[in-house]
Amino acid sequence: MPPLVDAGDFPGSKHAAYLDAANIGLMYQGAHRAILEWQSDVADNGSLALPETVEGSALEGLHRSAASLLNAQPDDIAVGSSVTELLGSLAWAVAPGADSNVVGTAPSFPSTINPWQRVAAHTGCEIRLAEGEGDIVRLDDVLELIDDDTAVVCISHVEYGRGQRFDLQSLATAAHDQGALLVVDATQSAGAVPIDVQPDSLDVVLASGYKWLCGPFGAAVMYLAPHLQAKLEPGLVGFRSHEDMWDLQTDRLDYARSARRFECSTMAYGCAIGLSRSIEFLLEVGVDRIYEHNEQLADLLIEGLRDRDLEITSPLADAERSAIVTARKPGVDSAHTADRLRAARVVASSRGDSIRFSPHLYTVEEDVDRTLACLDEVLV
Repeated sequence: MPPLVDAGDFPGSKHAAYLDAANIGLMYQGAHRAILEWQSDVADNGSLALPETVEGSALEGLHRSAASLLNAQPDDIAVGSSVTELLGSLAWAVAPGADSNVVGTAPSFPSTINPWQRVAAHTGCEIRLAEGEGDIVRLDDVLELIDDDTAVVCISHVEYGRGQRFDLQSLATAAHDQGALLVVDATQSAGAVPIDVQPDSLDVVLASGYKWLCGPFGAAVMYLAPHLQAKLEPGLVGFRSHEDMWDLQTDRLDYARSARRFECSTMAYGCAIGLSRSIEFLLEVGVDRIYEHNEQLADLLIEGLRDRDLEITSPLADAERSAIVTARKPGVDSAHTADRLRAARVVASSRGDSIRFSPHLYTVEEDVDRTLACLDEVLV
């Protein structure tokens, strides 16, 4: 397999076999430079570097790049410091009532479900979670929980633990047939799996920047479908939420007529600028190409792990798999194994009883070979 990108774009890839994008992705060097340049400029020059006109437009680049990533419009994108912040504001905006329910999955990362649980404690709505076997959930088990009282289906496009990928079109159809919203946490897929909000009629898509998007901590994006933008009143509100953010009056709530109403406050704008640069880079490479590259690496991993008598615990069906590969060996402590791999500069994570490998566009075939060779040493 030829390299997909130049190693100079991801300097960390030269120092380790890095298969841990599902934890923290390596940052695109151009994004890193943009953040440092912005921070240095503001540190040295204060408001000379960040006058009101510049601050007002600071997020526009990320609006455009995230919109291109998802086949949306810039007005459909809101920027926040984290998915948890944006999802929390959204959950309070929707605020399902006592006669409603929210459907999700038990193996989801807790922050995908916690905001709805907090709202449920206030409104009395029911939280329904499809259980999984070995942390893998049957799609039909999710669909069976959706009924005419369902207000929201909130799903991780790709689950963090085992890398299970859900069919968004099936979920959207089932949710919309009951008048419910489909909210998708794409933190483990955006940048690695093609996502198109149009044919799948997705209502909300959120993604953090520091994993597969190869950006920094401190920046995240949310797509909000046009039919919701004038309907929902954000749970978190501040001066940026207004149509004219610099009309600094306390006697009005004049929300922006776009997803920007969910942008409530000042933030680390340099992180948003950096995330925009990294998404632009991924788009230049091509998410379709990245997806194919990562799947080929995952295939090599799976073959090598099986040759070493490890059990693959991530999904293997084409419709459900992702670039996340998890494996275990009976009697072997996964956390200890991951620590020993890291000591040998092979970076993966321990999740439950399995080791989680997550190669990305900067990973090359030699990294997989090195990973398997290290496993030969640490599993003896």
